Amino acid sequence: MKHSNDHIVPIPGPNCPRKLSVIARDIGRDWGPKMNYAARPYWAALCVLETINDKYYLDPAREIVARFLCNSGQWRGPVARAIKLELKQIAGIK
Repeated sequence: MKHSNDHIVPIPGPNCPRKLSVIARDIGRDWGPKMNYAARPYWAALCVLETINDKYYLDPAREIVARFLCNSGQWRGPVARAIKLELKQIAGIK
């Protein structure tokens, strides 16, 4: 895929995961105002993170993802399952 300025835009895949902020946007669209109060601060952190190697203040992105997943049990459905699996793969969680 090419952009208007002829830069190649990578297609997300196993070697090029989506940005955490993009995933967070999809979480917000699907879970929205019903989001669990305990998951919300971790979701907010995901909104400003780009890669699993970033930090949110002193917390590594990997820990933010793990904490979000621990507090997202009430989020269900096909979108939730797909995004949780994607986050686990990005973070290396089994």
